[in-house]
Amino acid sequence: MSIKNKHKKILSRCFAAGLICLGTLVGNTALCSEIPAYKSAGDKPKIVNIVNFIRLLEPRDPKITEDVLYQTVVKQVELMKKYHLKGTFLLQYDALMDKRYQVLLAGLPKGSFEIGDWRANIGFSTGYTQKERIKLIDTYMNDFKSIFGYYPKSVGSWFIDAYSLNYMYEKYHIVASCNCKDQYGTDGYTLWGGYWNQAYYPSKVNAYMPAQHAANQVPVPIFRMLGSDPIRQYGNAPGQQRQGVITLEPVYPNAGGDSTWVNWFFKEFVTGASTNFAYTQGGQENSFTWDAMKKGLTMQFPLIAKLRDERKVKVETLEESGRWFKEHFKVTPPTSVTINNDLPGNDEKTVWFDSRYYRANLLWENGTLRFRDIHLFDEKVRSAYETQVATSNECSFFTLPVVDGYLWSTPTQTAGLLFKVAIDGKETILNGGDPVITDRIPGHLTVTWPLKGIKGTLKIDFTEKQIKMSIAGAQHLDWYLDLNTAKKLALPFTTITNNHLNAKFEGAQYTVTAITGKFSKPEGNTQFRLTPTQDQIILNL
Repeated sequence: MSIKNKHKKILSRCFAAGLICLGTLVGNTALCSEIPAYKSAGDKPKIVNIVNFIRLLEPRDPKITEDVLYQTVVKQVELMKKYHLKGTFLLQYDALMDKRYQVLLAGLPKGSFEIGDWRANIGFSTGYTQKERIKLIDTYMNDFKSIFGYYPKSVGSWFIDAYSLNYMYEKYHIVASCNCKDQYGTDGYTLWGGYWNQAYYPSKVNAYMPAQHAANQVPVPIFRMLGSDPIRQYGNAPGQQRQGVITLEPVYPNAGGDSTWVNWFFKEFVTGASTNFAYTQGGQENSFTWDAMKKGLTMQFPLIAKLRDERKVKVETLEESGRWFKEHFKVTPPTSVTINNDLPGNDEKTVWFDSRYYRANLLWENGTLRFRDIHLFDEKVRSAYETQVATSNECSFFTLPVVDGYLWSTPTQTAGLLFKVAIDGKETILNGGDPVITDRIPGHLTVTWPLKGIKGTLKIDFTEKQIKMSIAGAQHLDWYLDLNTAKKLALPFTTITNNHLNAKFEGAQYTVTAITGKFSKPEGNTQFRLTPTQDQIILNL
């Protein structure tokens, strides 16, 4: 067997049921009849990518034949044409080499095509040595060009390592990538603590870790897929080994397949403060079949088209979004995801803030407030998968935890950094009304929360490197934050001093510095306390 045929065989075996994808994006406005959603670079666009994965085979279910999978893609194309929606098709290698898909996609106005796989130790690039990754990429790229006449400009996967991304950037000049949402144990894959939604430039030594400096980043933005529920996806099955899925994917009846959830999701997506831009990804891989996704897609696509026509969202291919990102941001920008109003019958609110240095999440529940999550990013933390071959069919990717409201919780004990107050020597949790969350100041996300029962307003200001907190309008208020977790957990904290919270996780050492305020370690189950100085706390992250 020749070397070339050997790599074709590996690709066919690896991508028989996979989700790692490569693709190209050349938008055609004649098909899409796009109306520019935003007229100036100063606006904060709300970007929607419609991404559909294409598999030739689904070996896990004999009822899902090649024809069922092909007809699913035909129906997706018809629906997108009906509403003049741009989109991205992610081709597996087996589908790429199938004549039907070649004819179907070549006959469309120029769009997007990508390739992928499903098993971490077989299908993902992490399952091979760096030399093997190069050979597999070259084989796919060359076959793609021989069929369509050009190299793909975007890549997508549940996860692609930084070495492979950088190689495709340098040799094939890709401009955009996408990877899976944050999830714990779902389908055997864990991506936890990363840049939550939107997009980031990855470190050259760790594709899951945002880089802090341009010299150390792969200059290809990675967009986070699947449109997670900003409130419920994170806390799904706390402390367990597997999370469920609450996303925009149309096959899930309590999320992307439910009209109430979808309308709520897009209303908050359009109206919530996003700091620089908002992003979500719609679509579905064909292995779920048309019967399973029909209800959701036929409900979602006309809504997306309506929002596009009203100039409330931009519908783009992944390549277009990647080019826009690179034109506007030399390093990863701060962004946010804001939920001002919950689903009918619920009353939680949340905001996610991301920068190249950290991510943080606030959750309001029953009139109380807590930091549900804080993770730090460090471009120097190497991923073992960059040089080593994954030997398990499960892979895990992490950043550096400071607060982890999922892993440090149990079904009966909720972890978080709670806002508390001591009145007449009695400790209680701060209670307040509806927060106001704004991004009017460039680079800042500002939260103001009117308190109840006591006079005062809590203000939280997120910037690229810092979180500032203060309470105005209250005199001599004894307030502080306590990190409470489930008992008997192995946490990363090593030493706690007045101004420093020191920690170590998976061999990486890191520190949170209190520029204003101080850390302490009370007795009991409180892991650390953060107390203001003159009613102010400033954390350097």
